[in-house]
Amino acid sequence: MRTINAIIIHCSATAEGKEFHREDIDAWHRARGFEGIGYHYVVCLDGSIEAGRDIRKIGAHCSQKRMNHTSIGVCYIGGCDADGKTPKDTRTPAQKESLTRLLKNLKTRFPAAIIYGHRDFAAKACPSFDAHIEYSDL
Repeated sequence: MRTINAIIIHCSATAEGKEFHREDIDAWHRARGFEGIGYHYVVCLDGSIEAGRDIRKIGAHCSQKRMNHTSIGVCYIGGCDADGKTPKDTRTPAQKESLTRLLKNLKTRFPAAIIYGHRDFAAKACPSFDAHIEYSDL
């Protein structure tokens, strides 16, 4: 197993309340030339967690400083206002609960991993909230 020192939270940058799934992101990423979905997990609006890229494989979610090699990528559906453009923390209560549960499980598996938002590595709003601060106590 590769060394994991970061868990990076992303949003799908889709409009608030609009449902998408792992298969949608997989198609988007393939259209961009990826070998498939770049995230390891997707958290849906109803709080269900869908497996993305196999956790044993290097992700394709953060190009900064080869972070993909040492991180797990988690994406929640949403992250934009209803206009589909303006960044907004659109996590549903079910997504917040599932995301916290998933992160706790990942921290148990990878205790040295620090939780970040994608915005900590790129000039983006993603995931539309400060994940590093919000999850600093996990």
